[in-house]
Amino acid sequence: MDAFLSQYFDLDIMWRSLPDVLSGFWVTIQLWLVASVLSLIWGLVLSLLRQLPGRAAAPIRALTIVYIDALRGIPLLLVVLLISGGLGALASEDVIADWIGLPRWFGKPDPFWYGVFAITLTYGAYMAEVYRSGIEAVPSGQMQAARSLGMSYAQAMRKVVVPQAVRKVFAPLLNDLTALMKDTSLVLVIGLAEVVSIGQDIQAETFNSSALVLGAILFLVVTIPLARIVDRQIAKQQIRYQRA
Repeated sequence: MDAFLSQYFDLDIMWRSLPDVLSGFWVTIQLWLVASVLSLIWGLVLSLLRQLPGRAAAPIRALTIVYIDALRGIPLLLVVLLISGGLGALASEDVIADWIGLPRWFGKPDPFWYGVFAITLTYGAYMAEVYRSGIEAVPSGQMQAARSLGMSYAQAMRKVVVPQAVRKVFAPLLNDLTALMKDTSLVLVIGLAEVVSIGQDIQAETFNSSALVLGAILFLVVTIPLARIVDRQIAKQQIRYQRA
């Protein structure tokens, strides 16, 4: 038992590694926030493209479905590697501009933005399906009523359907954001100094896993409150439906 506690809960190593682990966790939080906002936006765009009416929009709907199915079927780690290797190589061959292939926007290194791109592309596909379920759960009479009032299709979606859909899928979206935060650790494979990467470095130096446990505790500090928010939202929805 003492060996177990010494390996995973060495308070001295945790204390000495705390500044470095916190620095890496701040990078993780920044990556999570940026990727979450972009994924929510991209997912909504994809869901709206998939819902476009009419025969003329059939190719757009088909391409959107193919994209969503493909990105949901490819592991995020593989997408990270494809993005990081592909963009850098294309920039070095002058196929694309350096500011795209080697992004260093807002003082962040290119692995940070490669991670943002990969996570956004992948989780946008997942969130598109969540949005779609919310849109399809809105009664069709809502759209018909909005159109009868003179609204265009885009106006009806923006002012009537989408607001109701987002309220219906708020809890599933939070679940996806929680999963997204955990998957930010995959960016360590392309050299981003985030919390897991720093924990691994400390583990290699000390032959002790306490720094990684400290990183896990920091993840729990964020994800457990998110889980409780999801539970509260689900309970509110159940009460609302029971009243209805």
